[in-house]
Amino acid sequence: MKPLNILYLHSHDTGRYVQPYGHAVATPNLQRLTEQGVLFRKAFCAGPTCSASRAALLTGQCPHSSGMIGLAHRGFSLHDCSQHIVHTLRKAGYFSALVGVQHVARSADAIGYDLVAKLESNRADGVAAAARKLLADAPKQPFFLDVGFVETHRAFPPPCPADDPRYCIPPAPLPDTPQTRRDVAAFKTSARILDQGMGSVLAALEESGLAGSTLVVCTTDHGIAFPGMKCNLTDHGIGVMLIVRGPGGFEGGKACDAMVSHIDIFPTVCDLLEMEPPGWLQGRSMMPLVRAEAEEINDEILAEVTYHAAYEPMRCVRTQRWKYIRRFDGRTRAVLPNCDDSLSKDVWLHAGWRDRRLAEESLYDLVFDPNETGNLAEDATCAPILEEMRARLRRWMEKTDDPLLRGPVPAPPGAVVNDVDGLSPNEPTRRAL
Repeated sequence: MKPLNILYLHSHDTGRYVQPYGHAVATPNLQRLTEQGVLFRKAFCAGPTCSASRAALLTGQCPHSSGMIGLAHRGFSLHDCSQHIVHTLRKAGYFSALVGVQHVARSADAIGYDLVAKLESNRADGVAAAARKLLADAPKQPFFLDVGFVETHRAFPPPCPADDPRYCIPPAPLPDTPQTRRDVAAFKTSARILDQGMGSVLAALEESGLAGSTLVVCTTDHGIAFPGMKCNLTDHGIGVMLIVRGPGGFEGGKACDAMVSHIDIFPTVCDLLEMEPPGWLQGRSMMPLVRAEAEEINDEILAEVTYHAAYEPMRCVRTQRWKYIRRFDGRTRAVLPNCDDSLSKDVWLHAGWRDRRLAEESLYDLVFDPNETGNLAEDATCAPILEEMRARLRRWMEKTDDPLLRGPVPAPPGAVVNDVDGLSPNEPTRRAL
C-alpha cells in the first residue's frame, strides 16, 4: 500500500463519554468522524493512568514491559525510548511531529520527534492552531502527526449555558446530587471545547487535501476523572473511545464490538502499512476485524495500575463475559490521592469513602452486572470461573515478567509520590530513594 499519513488525535481523561457512544455529551465533530470511519465499542487502555496508557499505545507494550509504571512528570520513564512508534516509522521514511500533550517523557525532546511545536499552552485553541498551521504548510510526507489536547483533564471550566446542571445525569458510579450534576456539567463543557479543537484539526486536514491519504486515530488515555473511574480497573476506568478513519477499511460508519486494546494500534499500523512489526510488540493487528476476516482478535484484555499519585498495584483480566481484578498491596481501604479532587469526590468522602473496605480479589459478571458492583469472588457457584480468571492473569504476568511477581515494586530513585494514606494528590509528596 502507498504510505499513508497518520494523524494521532488524543485527549486527556475522556473515557467513552462522547456523543458517538450514546452519551448526552455534545461532540458533533467526533460524531462526524465516527460516521465516516470505524467506532470500536469495546476499546480499552492498558493502564488507566496517564503516562502508562499513552506509553502502552505508542510502544505496543503493557506498561510494566515498557517501564512506564507511573507518571512521566513525576520521574517515571520508559526503559527504551527507541521503542516509541516514531522510530519504527522513521525507518519507513516518516516525518514525525508533536503538537501539544505527550506525557510519555519528562521532556518531549527525549522521545525523538523530528519536530516538537513550542506552545504556551496545551489547551484546545492553542493546540488546534499549531496543528492547523503545520498542515497548511505542506508537511513532509508521509508524516506521523501527534496532536494531544489537555481537555478533558481537570480543572474543568464553568458549565456553559448549554450544559445546565439541572438537566445532567452523573456517570453510573456516582449518585445523582446537585454536586455531581454540576461536576458532570462542567465535564461536558470541557468535552465541547475538546471537540471544537479536534474538529478544527480535522477541518485543516480536509483543507490541505490530505484527508484521503491519512489514517486518523482518535482516542483518549483512560476513563474520566471522577471517583471510581480514572485509575480504576473497572470498565469505567479502562474503557476508552477509539475512532479510526482512513484507507484500508476504516470507513463507512461501522461499529465494531470486538475487544481491542491500545497495544493493538501499533501492530495495526504495521499491518496496514505492510511493515515488519518490531519484536517487542505485545498486541495484535485489528486489520482482521476491519476486513471482516474475524469477529475477535483477543479472547482477553489485560490492564494494570502500579503508581499514579501513589502506589496502588493492581491487575485485571477481562473477557467478553467476565472481569477479574486483583489488588497486590494488602490494603483494604482506597488510595485516595489517586482520585483527582472534585465536587464528586467530596460527595463520596462525606459519605464515608475513606472507611469503605476493598476486596483483594473481585470477580464481575459483565452481562448481569455491567457496572461491576456485585463482587462474585466468594460465590461458590463462580469458583471455577474465578480459578480460570486467576490462571489467565497469572499466565500473562509470567509471560510479560511482571515485577509484581517478585513483590512490591519500588519507585525509581527521585520519583515523586504521595502517601498512600493521604487524601489528595495535591498534598505534600516525597521523593523515592
